[in-house]
Amino acid sequence: MNAHALADQYFAMWNEASADRRAELVEAIWTADATFVDPSFEVTGHDALNKLVGTAQQMFPGLAFVRIGDIDEHHTYLRWTWHLTAPGADPVAGGTDIVVLAEDGRIDRVIAFHDFPPAH
Repeated sequence: MNAHALADQYFAMWNEASADRRAELVEAIWTADATFVDPSFEVTGHDALNKLVGTAQQMFPGLAFVRIGDIDEHHTYLRWTWHLTAPGADPVAGGTDIVVLAEDGRIDRVIAFHDFPPAH
């Protein structure tokens, strides 16, 4: 899977309301013991990732994560920038994710930085 297809699935996961469908996306693009860490959360494994996304959706109802700009790529690393926003509105948060890929091309680790965190 190329970097753009992986990023598309990653953001689809963050925006998927169905926990069952989200679990499918998590399994498809993350290794079993993958980790996600940002200033607020640190989780490991598929179930924890799925629950984290559900929590984020509860915290920010009606908003979606969207990738902005290009994807930087070298070796087994990707970097992309995102906004949390509603259609046609200014973003309420934004950040940059550093993605470490496993040998099979799935996500093994995401280290997320908040470029501008949400107000609440």
